[in-house]
Amino acid sequence: MIGVISYQTGNARSVLRALAAIGAPARLVASPDDCDDIDRFVLPGVGAADVTMKSLEEAGWPDYLRARVVEGGAPFLGVCVGLQVLLDHSAEGDVDGLGWLSGEVREFPSSELRVPQMGWNSVDVKSTHPLLAGVPSDSYFYFVNSYFATVGDDDLLATTEYGAPFAAVIGRDNIMATQFHVEKSGPAGLAVLTNFVNFGKAA
Repeated sequence: MIGVISYQTGNARSVLRALAAIGAPARLVASPDDCDDIDRFVLPGVGAADVTMKSLEEAGWPDYLRARVVEGGAPFLGVCVGLQVLLDHSAEGDVDGLGWLSGEVREFPSSELRVPQMGWNSVDVKSTHPLLAGVPSDSYFYFVNSYFATVGDDDLLATTEYGAPFAAVIGRDNIMATQFHVEKSGPAGLAVLTNFVNFGKAA
């Protein structure tokens, strides 16, 4: 069973609908107390990193998820802000993230670019990670973001470009995240979501 984490700024219900569209068993979870039958997690994101971190902390998620995901190996997918809070620090609200992967989040230069960027970007796949299995480079995905993530090459699974290249997909083993909205990215987004649902399962 997939637990879609429901919190103050998330878009949990739209992700839940996308999972239903591919026939994946999933339900909303509002706190760790809801997770007895959950074996993998999705952290959707709409809104600001600082508000997201505050909501997660108030519900007791950080310690629980570290035990289940980082230490326990449960598959995890972050989406949009759900990607950004996995890193060490975000300039959005000057807040520390979960620190599961090394990196930081910076603001697009609004004097040079329209911010937020909003629309379809092609994505350049850099890795053979199972999350991107069967997803061709130059596939298009839907982005809405004013901030972008930078990570080390080892955790960089795919890039896109808005003014300059930045991380579109990051991950390490069971920890995965997309800057784009999988639930709004049509067949390509559902393909990525399907790969997450099948991650770690026997063929």
